[in-house]
Amino acid sequence: MAIKVTIIGAGSVVFSLGLVKDLCLTPGLQGSRVCFMDIDEERLDVVYRLAIRYAEDLGAELTFERTLDREAALQESDFVINTATVTHNEYFMKRRRELTAEHGYFYGRTGMPEYHNLQMMLDVARDMERICPDAWILLAGNPVFDGSTLMARETGIKVCGLCHGHYGYQQIARTLGLDPDKITWQAPGLNHNIWLTHFYHDGQDVYPLLDAWIENEAEAYWRENDNVSAQMSRSAIHQYRMYGLMPVGDTPRRGGWWYHVDLETRKRWYGGSGGGDTPAGRDRILQDKAKKFEQMKQAAYDGQARPIGMFGDQMTTEQHVPIIDGLVNDNEGQFQVNVPNCGAFAGIPADVVVELPAVVNKKGIQPLQVAPLPRKILLECLYPDWLQMERTLEALLSGDLSMMLFGVLENHQTRSYEQALEVMDALLHIEPNEPMAHVQDINEHYGWPHNTSRAFTQPTAQGDRT
Repeated sequence: MAIKVTIIGAGSVVFSLGLVKDLCLTPGLQGSRVCFMDIDEERLDVVYRLAIRYAEDLGAELTFERTLDREAALQESDFVINTATVTHNEYFMKRRRELTAEHGYFYGRTGMPEYHNLQMMLDVARDMERICPDAWILLAGNPVFDGSTLMARETGIKVCGLCHGHYGYQQIARTLGLDPDKITWQAPGLNHNIWLTHFYHDGQDVYPLLDAWIENEAEAYWRENDNVSAQMSRSAIHQYRMYGLMPVGDTPRRGGWWYHVDLETRKRWYGGSGGGDTPAGRDRILQDKAKKFEQMKQAAYDGQARPIGMFGDQMTTEQHVPIIDGLVNDNEGQFQVNVPNCGAFAGIPADVVVELPAVVNKKGIQPLQVAPLPRKILLECLYPDWLQMERTLEALLSGDLSMMLFGVLENHQTRSYEQALEVMDALLHIEPNEPMAHVQDINEHYGWPHNTSRAFTQPTAQGDRT
């Protein structure tokens, strides 16, 4: 069936072309339109040019559009894939790290939420409610947990958040010498906070095999592998021992504050240089992305270069297009999704988005009932995340700066009230670079409640907004 798929933030390196490839290789979606939207005209043009050539290489019947205008992109859309983030660019991320370090915080871990990205997500959802109210939004940009919950609560559109962290079960299987294709698994929780409750290989419980590996092989594995994935790091195994279930995907990267005190602490828990969530690790990731974009840019304007040689001709592991195919063409499948709970996950309110398995077909996205997580994990891992999300959304919707401050005050690296106030003020006043000028407008949304007088502020604090 021919449909219109709109990709917001289409200048994403590699991701958009992965979606194009999956659309090209899905017979039931031939004849569809793909609209690319981004505020970066150069990146938009590169992706657009490569997509046309990619479809030619794969013999697919797709048509492509591009626009800088979000409202125009949403017209007649059946599905909107939002990959966009406001502040995940090299300039802003580097400046944020510098400012937080000046105020005594390691790697930007201040407790400040991704409020810029959340406001953009809400704006997109409200535009959809007005322009294409029957369309699905598939959220790929972070924060998926906060953003999906926000859009589902504040609008009437159909929301599904997607992530690929659950594929961490494959790394566990391979490390244990098992075939990932023979694994059955279940990993419910909140996005970036999911836990293996069901883990079988050919009908055999994998947990005893994991216990044996920890006892007999783990130390040698960590000594011999300098660049261990977070999934099999000391941190992941320590979390398993603390909580009783194996954390999956991005979950081991987070953990408690004690894994992230400083760089030396991170090296101990994550090995090598401390993993990707360090200044050096993040710089490497950004450099790799920049290099990849330059390769794509060169190929886009070289008529002889073929995308199929760069990105292959096999489906990606991303779930977006198979889910679209299931909803449109009734090609039923089971997927890991982030949707409002509505009773499938015990212990979490109905209007909070949870990550869990779901059956997808023409009837919609239908979450499966999952076994309850241990109370220890609920109390120590999920409920704190849930409450932090609620605080973040209250700050965003009310504009109450004190709600944002509370999050910084509770951060383990905060040593004084003045330190929290100063770092928050510094982050609220980062001078944006183009195309980030609208960041200032978002920042100006926040102020101190009128009834607090000077309760929250200090006479010497910058940006005093009483």
